[in-house]
Amino acid sequence: MAAWRPLKRRDFIRKLRALNFDGPFSGTRHQFMILGQHRQTIPSNSEFSVPQIRMLVRQVESILGRSISLDEWDSL
Repeated sequence: MAAWRPLKRRDFIRKLRALNFDGPFSGTRHQFMILGQHRQTIPSNSEFSVPQIRMLVRQVESILGRSISLDEWDSL
């Protein structure tokens, strides 16, 4: 079984694009990506820690209305 691991910002954006998000667009403090009417903020860090990745994935899950397994996340 794979484990959560840190992720580069550009890889996170690539995974969101695979989930049909558009962007990133410039915001006031952070960039963001859009899916329909929903907006996902992209933190400015160059690399995201495991707790930060898990928090962001939970936000993406609420936007999509379904859960994302670790295997699915790794395959994106």
